[in-house]
Amino acid sequence: MVNNTASAAESWTPARPDAAGPREVTPVKLTFDKPSPPTKGLVAALVTEDGKFGPALAGLDAEAKGAIRAAMKTAKFTGKPGSALDLVAPRGLSLDRLVLVAAGKIATGAEQDWVRLGGAVQSKLASLGEAATLLLDLEGHAPSPAQAADVGLGVRLACYGFDRYKTKKKPEDAGDRLGKLSIQVEGHTAARRAFARREAIADGVDLARDLVNTAPNDLGPPEFARRCEELKTLGVEVEVLDEAAMRKLGMRALLGVGQGSVRGSRLVVMRWKGAGGQPLAFVGKGVTFDTGGISIKPAQNMEDMKGDMAGAACVTGLMHALAARKARVDAVGIVGLVENMPDGNAQRPGDVVTSMSGQTIEIINTDAEGRLVLADALWYCQNRFKPKFMIDLATLTGAIMVALGTENAGLFANDDALAEELAGAGKATGEKVWRMPLSSDYDKMMDSTVADMKNSGGRYAGAITAAQFLQRFVNDVPWAHLDIAGTGMAAKATDLNKSWGPGFGVRLLDRLVADHYEA
Repeated sequence: MVNNTASAAESWTPARPDAAGPREVTPVKLTFDKPSPPTKGLVAALVTEDGKFGPALAGLDAEAKGAIRAAMKTAKFTGKPGSALDLVAPRGLSLDRLVLVAAGKIATGAEQDWVRLGGAVQSKLASLGEAATLLLDLEGHAPSPAQAADVGLGVRLACYGFDRYKTKKKPEDAGDRLGKLSIQVEGHTAARRAFARREAIADGVDLARDLVNTAPNDLGPPEFARRCEELKTLGVEVEVLDEAAMRKLGMRALLGVGQGSVRGSRLVVMRWKGAGGQPLAFVGKGVTFDTGGISIKPAQNMEDMKGDMAGAACVTGLMHALAARKARVDAVGIVGLVENMPDGNAQRPGDVVTSMSGQTIEIINTDAEGRLVLADALWYCQNRFKPKFMIDLATLTGAIMVALGTENAGLFANDDALAEELAGAGKATGEKVWRMPLSSDYDKMMDSTVADMKNSGGRYAGAITAAQFLQRFVNDVPWAHLDIAGTGMAAKATDLNKSWGPGFGVRLLDRLVADHYEA
């Protein structure tokens, strides 16, 4: 097993010397300002379903002697969700441009509707100018400071762009073309305060996105660990265990996955101490690249396996968010970082490894590696920190995508209350989860004839048997497993995210903490 950091660092070539570092593009600068009739520049205003709009836009229409309403009629623009009307140099006004953004039935909508509205505004304005003003009012409804802050969160989430590998950048390559947005709303001071928390969350999401999007030659286990160490500037305590330390602890399940790579494995422990008491624990699978090992994957789409560390990316982004908003909670984030490669030192199907728990595991398939990483990480977490609960996140199985597609993460839990809290957080944030079964009948499928268990139960119920495997390493600690194979990478474009790596899970888990566990 390789444990030589110097030789690992010399054995690969980065795409660019700084490519694994912080973001290059500055996010849009958001301000919340007192409503004032705009007289110049790029302005956006909201139109609800059936073509209704609020007092600010009504004032502009009166100034333009009904030209706005006439343009809407000509264009047959009624405020249907997803639509917009772009008026260049609108007649009767001194504005450069007026963009009417459809808000649907937003006045009666849920929190997520306001966040999505912010994403829609960003999407409509992104390519139209460097600075803009949003008139945030509606007919018969003055958005609350929290709703205004949710719009701001949507704008921030939507403006993310990943273009650090582009040497000849086109406007469409980056999401941050809008440099400044002034949101005019009643209660602007309170909205500004409410947005501070949401901005910290958006920064955590962006960090998770950056990690998932970064090329694997720039983000092996050592480089990922260094990114985690940057959280020290926010007050997070960070401890990095190298292979020697993990071997001493008996983490041979995790180490076996990485033994075929020249890049040494790492286990990173991140602690945010915001309240005292029993900590909450979040554990992430961090396979920085997964070839499948000896059980090698097909070549087609293997490049996507740079995202097999999306669980670890989420945990890192979450720890950033909790620290940046100074969450009143104690939390520990643990990420197991390995690279699964098929060299002459790689583990083989048929090998038997001993986990930190002392339980032995027969290796049936070296591409069922994430559960081996989590097995030792979960055992270490529960033994050292005695947490209130453990939640792990992993791009663990293709089987969960067969069951749920890309709309929901698979949720497995040994605790009904924790499962219900996660489902509620998913509904509130739009990062949806769907509970899947656990039972002793499925657990038997993981029994081995030569060891305590095997690491693959076969083709059927693959996501469930993977969760059953993990459950053997959590004892009686309240625990939930989120299989994010369908939601953590290769995301479809939406108003809130156009990035391959969506940063899934940061908002979900932050909301869980905020709603149920903060002091």
